[in-house]
Amino acid sequence: MSSIKDVANLAGVAVGTVSRVINNSGSVKPATRKKVEKAIQELNYIPNEVARNFKMQKSKMVALLLPSIWHPFFSELAYYIEDELDREGFKLMLCNSGGKPEKELYYLDMLQQNKVAGIVGITYNDIENNVSNDIPIVSIDRHFNKKITCVTSDNYEGGRLALRELVKAGAKKMAFLGSVTSVFSETMNRREGFMHEAKIMGVDCVVYEKPDPVLDDDAYFDEFLDKYQDVDGIFAITDMFAAKYIDKAGRQGIRVPEDVKVIGYDGIQDHSYFHPVLSTIRQPVEEMARMTIRLLYKKIEGETLEREVYRLPVIFRRGETT
Repeated sequence: MSSIKDVANLAGVAVGTVSRVINNSGSVKPATRKKVEKAIQELNYIPNEVARNFKMQKSKMVALLLPSIWHPFFSELAYYIEDELDREGFKLMLCNSGGKPEKELYYLDMLQQNKVAGIVGITYNDIENNVSNDIPIVSIDRHFNKKITCVTSDNYEGGRLALRELVKAGAKKMAFLGSVTSVFSETMNRREGFMHEAKIMGVDCVVYEKPDPVLDDDAYFDEFLDKYQDVDGIFAITDMFAAKYIDKAGRQGIRVPEDVKVIGYDGIQDHSYFHPVLSTIRQPVEEMARMTIRLLYKKIEGETLEREVYRLPVIFRRGETT
């Protein structure tokens, strides 16, 4: 692998000149710049990003802390976050915690030591005491006691919308399927909005939840199906929950949507390859991602944001399950 000294030798200049060209700092004659750029191309030299950041005292790296890279919602979010960062010459450091608090704490400590420009965090664990305002942070879905900006979709309205759509589809006995995290996050408002709308409309509704993460999917859905055989309308906290319910119900001879209407939340199944195509509350994933990074830029520049929580509207996307 070529070094900055190799580039300097090939171009016939000092190492400091190569550094000024790479960092676009200081005065370099056009002819000299061309020689350095040509040498970089010939040697296929890739600058050491960490070293550059240290010398410049200004990082161009943003960390994204995710509970899972396998979940389609998080994957889509990461795609648009990286794309928005790339527009301004920033790079993405992906930190996959697997939802484990000890890994999240490890990453946070590492990121603070390496002085990344900022952090985008998605966590549902109790790590409040380890989150610092020393580095610009924007959270997605999660509130902290400290003044950390949160970007989220309108989960409460999404729950209300799901209830109305199930009633419109002809469901009479509703159920909310979900899991409860150890700390409050905006995702819990999906249940609250659903139950609030059920009360307003006078609809019979039950809540079925287990601690997050659900460790045994089969036991979770077997217990629900055994306990609530008269339910004909399901609102699941995520599309993945909805898909798992549909699969389990189908094995017991329950037809969707003939016997039970089902609505999920996220909008990750947006292709006809998925059967049945899920009716869902679609989050504006791209807008959430790009807004998150634009707000992070402002925090990096030391600007004071006008509010702590930014909620984006959701829509109902009809599929084949209602």
